Amino acid sequence: MLLDHLWPNRRIPLAWLLLTRQPGRLLVALAGISFAGILMFLQLGFRDGLFDASVTLHKRFAADLVLVSPRTMSSIAMASFPRRRLVQVMADPDVAGTTPVHWNFLLWRNPQTRSTRSILAVGFEPGDPLFTDPGLVERTRVLSQRGRVLFDSLSRPEFGPIAAWYEQGRTIETEVAGKRVRVAGLVELGPSFGADGNLLTSSETFLQLMPGLPSGSIELGLIRLMPGADPATVAARLKSHLPEDVAIYSKQGFVEFEKNYWRSSTAIGFIFTLGAGMGFVVGSVIVYQILHSDVSDHLPEYATLMAMGYPLPQLLGVVAREGLLLALLGYLPAWLAGQGLYTVIRSGTKLPVAMDGARSLLVFGMILTMCLGSALMAMRKLGDADPAEIF
Repeated sequence: MLLDHLWPNRRIPLAWLLLTRQPGRLLVALAGISFAGILMFLQLGFRDGLFDASVTLHKRFAADLVLVSPRTMSSIAMASFPRRRLVQVMADPDVAGTTPVHWNFLLWRNPQTRSTRSILAVGFEPGDPLFTDPGLVERTRVLSQRGRVLFDSLSRPEFGPIAAWYEQGRTIETEVAGKRVRVAGLVELGPSFGADGNLLTSSETFLQLMPGLPSGSIELGLIRLMPGADPATVAARLKSHLPEDVAIYSKQGFVEFEKNYWRSSTAIGFIFTLGAGMGFVVGSVIVYQILHSDVSDHLPEYATLMAMGYPLPQLLGVVAREGLLLALLGYLPAWLAGQGLYTVIRSGTKLPVAMDGARSLLVFGMILTMCLGSALMAMRKLGDADPAEIF
């Protein structure tokens, strides 16, 4: 009897006994909650993964400050500015060094299929610090010879089996922007949301591939500061001295600048957030139906307890605890499934999708809100529990 389970000497919670009284209904509820959680994990994982993928290279720059043209909207449409601005930057006592960078998308010809595909080409002076990886500096010295490039081994397979051929010792020559180039080595950078593959060249080779580009212009200027220098202070000082044809960001500010473009100027964030919201709605409906049915089935027992003097808030607490238990039991399989799906997505798409603490807490909070909100809706049924029904 339901009444027996309310006695103080009972150790098994009433909410748990009500849920497990019908195992089939409980499994349906947990399956629905887990499905909603998996959907939320996938949608939010795709959204955050795409945002993180858009700054794959940005986060690896060996820079404290970054110069760009104010006409630049994102890394897929970089505008140029005069290279001499970096010479002016070097006049600041807190600036330790700079690296001018060319950045553009060029057509790469797959040496196996002869098809072409857009690839991101990054040109700089060999030996200059470009990324934080110290081993990369040595590998870039081969770029001093004109027509040599470093190919990103993590690029999409549509560019051809470049990494496999190179490791076999084969000489790999192909065309970039209609010009002949030779792959002189491999790097591991990873594709971004805007670029399926990456190519490193010297500034000389880059200008050879794009002969129409003015030699005195660049797309990025990386600035390294002296130890102990405050990036915000130096940035403000440089901004007051430099012309308005450049914008200056901290490294993290440049990363956020790129992410904000994809958040605000595209439908990516809205689409995947909407998908997570739909998962929330689906789960809420399922949990509400389960709890509403449970309360309806035990309405005479609840009326009996009310007639015996049990206060309504105590009975409402039973339903709330049912919602809490459903949230806890439904979240665990959703989290495990999400972890596995993230592994599959990383392997198949190269996107940096991984389970992190913030997303785990966010989805748990959504599931908890979903279950407790549904329990709150189901509690209204207890208002119909008339003690007179026991007669």
